Amino acid sequence: MKDQAAPGTENSAGKPGLYMAIELSRTKWKLAFSDGKRVRLVTIEAKDWNRMHLEMDKSRKRFGLGPSAPVRSCYEAGREGFWVHRALSGRGVENVVVDAASIEVNRRSRRAKTDRMDAEKLVRQLIRYWGGEEKVWSVVRVPSAEAEDARQQHRDMEILKREQNSHRSRMESLLFTQGIEVKVDGKFLNRLDELRCWNGQPLAEHLKARLVREYQRLMMAKADQATLRKQQREQLKRAKTPAVEKIGRLKQLRAIGTTSSWTFVMEFFGWRKFENRRQVAGALGITPMPYQSGDSNREQGISRSGNRRMRAMAVEIAWAWLRFQPDSKLSQWYQRRFGGGGKRMRRIGIVALTRRLMIDLWRYLEEGVVPEGAKFKAAAAA
Repeated sequence: MKDQAAPGTENSAGKPGLYMAIELSRTKWKLAFSDGKRVRLVTIEAKDWNRMHLEMDKSRKRFGLGPSAPVRSCYEAGREGFWVHRALSGRGVENVVVDAASIEVNRRSRRAKTDRMDAEKLVRQLIRYWGGEEKVWSVVRVPSAEAEDARQQHRDMEILKREQNSHRSRMESLLFTQGIEVKVDGKFLNRLDELRCWNGQPLAEHLKARLVREYQRLMMAKADQATLRKQQREQLKRAKTPAVEKIGRLKQLRAIGTTSSWTFVMEFFGWRKFENRRQVAGALGITPMPYQSGDSNREQGISRSGNRRMRAMAVEIAWAWLRFQPDSKLSQWYQRRFGGGGKRMRRIGIVALTRRLMIDLWRYLEEGVVPEGAKFKAAAAA
């Protein structure tokens, strides 16, 4: 999907328009309207689109705007997701979704905060944004409905994996309270009757029953994950979409498997369009954050403002890249710069390697430029 346009690129950018900021909640929506000077605040019931259109018309009339004046709106990204954006766009409203963490705030230790004040501040920043101040906040890139739906499968698999780890950990912890140290595996139920507590006694009745229930939940999560993996494999064989083709190309490289390539494409490379390497690093949240004030000049670490799911997977693959692509230019650079350092230096280095690797993978998918010195898997090469 095409990224949201920057201010000044739409046909209506030079026309006088109505600005609208929406402060969302479960039951009420606070609307702040402005013509660039005055502000009008209205509260409506959540999802009351007829009332919203009525208030738009009233605001146009009050501010002396024509009935065809464009409406430019914004709201903060949150639990509502992107359906509000799609609903507004479908009604002819030029909407942007804003990263809440990027909105300017008063730095006093205590500051007043109400929905009314938030909506008013939001609409004033929206005016600045459409006036050309693109960096007044960060605009969230909205995926298409299809791209958003494609992310459900691997995200569900991640949750199922965490659930399995949680069940295993809980079972092992319960046994440890009785002086029993054992790993939970596929034969756990067969060994349950043989387990003995610290005093040689069998497990208590209710504890044993709880362990059985916990094990059953573990098996259900494993079965669901196996089903999703099967569906994923079948989709890779059948589907001929651009996203699936990118997954196949990534899988050809050593150190990158199905899970990581699927995540990279569905979360990142499959629908987002990057113009340069800085945008790739920024979207991952692995750009350095300097701090300079007077004589003080230091680094604050990486921003961590991007896709945390992608960032975690990218760091994991960077470690795998060192192992399975030791002769690549990136791995040799890492070994020269950080390989001889301590544990902290290697952790700092892996973030730098992650940034370079993801930029190289982006170029590989978009321009066909293979990372220098990288090797393909034997099946792919054949």
